Amino acid sequence: MILLTGFEPFGEHDTNPSRQAVQIAARELAQRGTDVSAEILPVTFEGSSRVLRELVDSRDWELIVCVGVAGGRDKVSLERVAINVDDARIPDNDGASPIDEPIAADGPDAYFSRLPLKRGLVAIQEAGIPVEVSNTAGTYVCNHVFYELMHALRDQPEIPAGFVHIPVAEMLSAQDAATALVALVETTLRARRSQLKDLKVSAGAEH
Repeated sequence: MILLTGFEPFGEHDTNPSRQAVQIAARELAQRGTDVSAEILPVTFEGSSRVLRELVDSRDWELIVCVGVAGGRDKVSLERVAINVDDARIPDNDGASPIDEPIAADGPDAYFSRLPLKRGLVAIQEAGIPVEVSNTAGTYVCNHVFYELMHALRDQPEIPAGFVHIPVAEMLSAQDAATALVALVETTLRARRSQLKDLKVSAGAEH
């Protein structure tokens, strides 16, 4: 079983593209014979941690991909690293605004994605969707969820897991975002089941 998570709307927005994208992707994957659960997380630091932990503990997952929206980006961003800090520029949906607070007091400074990022990059490019490998997931609820996910799975290294940012709907449709997620999921499953290493292709950045 595969777990995909998106987020509820936040701030003044009535919708969240990540919610739509994971729901569309789940339907398409199910039609292709993959068992998928698409779940929606609250845009709150405390609430997202609680719901995510309950989901992670609820069953044995083969793959987990969490998805959020990133304003100002024009590509699907495969996130490489989650850092152990909450530093909110704006309050979450509960009004919480943590500043320079650790996500896990006993956790490492950072966790790296366990997704085959370069294989995913190539697969999404071949699907015709703009994509990049990103080296920052920010310090808001998306990074918080990414870090919490990897921290929850710290004793289960066999489970591939990671985080993907998608652009706002004006930059990329929910359908195109879902197409990217389907490509990433299917590529990751093939790599896991065949025990394939990630590709060595450049996706570096100067800043």
